[in-house]
Amino acid sequence: MSRVLGCWVVGMLVVTACSKEQPSSNKAAPQPAASAAAPAPTQAAPEKALPALKAPPKALGSIRTPSDNPTTPAKVALGHKLFFDKALSVDGTMACYSCHLNEDGTGGHEPTAIGPGQTKLPRHAPAMWNVGYMPALYWDGRADSLEAQATGAWAGGNMGVGKENLQKKADEIGLKPEYEPLFAAAFPGEGATPDTIVKALAAYERTLICGDTAWDKFSAGDASALTDEQKQGWDIFRDKGGCASCHTPPFFSDAFLAAGGAYHNAGVGIEGKQEAEIDVGRKAISKSDSDFAAFKTPSLRNVAKTAPYFHNGSAATLEDAVRFMAKGGYKNKNLDPKFVDRKLTDTEIKALVAFLGSLDCEGTLTPPAL
Repeated sequence: MSRVLGCWVVGMLVVTACSKEQPSSNKAAPQPAASAAAPAPTQAAPEKALPALKAPPKALGSIRTPSDNPTTPAKVALGHKLFFDKALSVDGTMACYSCHLNEDGTGGHEPTAIGPGQTKLPRHAPAMWNVGYMPALYWDGRADSLEAQATGAWAGGNMGVGKENLQKKADEIGLKPEYEPLFAAAFPGEGATPDTIVKALAAYERTLICGDTAWDKFSAGDASALTDEQKQGWDIFRDKGGCASCHTPPFFSDAFLAAGGAYHNAGVGIEGKQEAEIDVGRKAISKSDSDFAAFKTPSLRNVAKTAPYFHNGSAATLEDAVRFMAKGGYKNKNLDPKFVDRKLTDTEIKALVAFLGSLDCEGTLTPPAL
């Protein structure tokens, strides 16, 4: 697992060292001879170089990076600080990290996200690992880049600033002395703007990579990386359980593989509701009836640490979520035909849950040491 945070962004603030003035003397300094060359002026110490970004694992392929926002160490350092800064929200109470805590596997703590003023939002906050590889963000895929997702979260309910107030908030951030050198290094001549802020956040998020789990080691040839029960679960995952058809390795989500993401109706959030009360998911974006109550397939990397589960947080434990899916979800007019009762035994369910533990990501989101 790439420990992207502990080793990439610690000490990433650009610091210029200044030489101390020499103490004054009552004696006049000797004058150089007329023919002697004047001494060279004192040079300021050079800026400390930022650590190079660690290369992502080849097994995961290429990170999706827009041409107008190439990832640089300076952008990552700035985005790292912004990600943890509550000043970015409308009332100074919420940071991006507030919805993606380490103790929740970088997913949401509550069934659905909580915004400023303890406002309850409609959907669960997903985990952050490998978001740089995703072609579409949000449960309904409405954002086609991390930059667009960051803008939506900042302006919308997550941070509560409002689209019309983004420039004002950017100005506030830019006036903070600690940010001046960071913006100067990341975006010379531009400073703090809504555009540079979301570009920095996206650059940092592209470094949140999970690619060195026990399963990755096993896949690379280390047979000892999985327990016997996990190996049994892996076999069930690929065969009888039918899990891999949607949770496709190596990302364990087919949403990483399709240009616009992949969406399925498993009946989550439908039981006991009138149709008008149901979250229609992808249909709100595509306007297609075939996308009714369909949601993006979440990655299963780090899934054992990210309870609760599903877009509405309705499954309290991983075993609850596995049992729901293994039974074929909840029947409704648009249930994906892939969801059928797999008739798994309790032993097979437990083996599946054990296998999913082999997808634990070792990294953590570390506050910046700036």
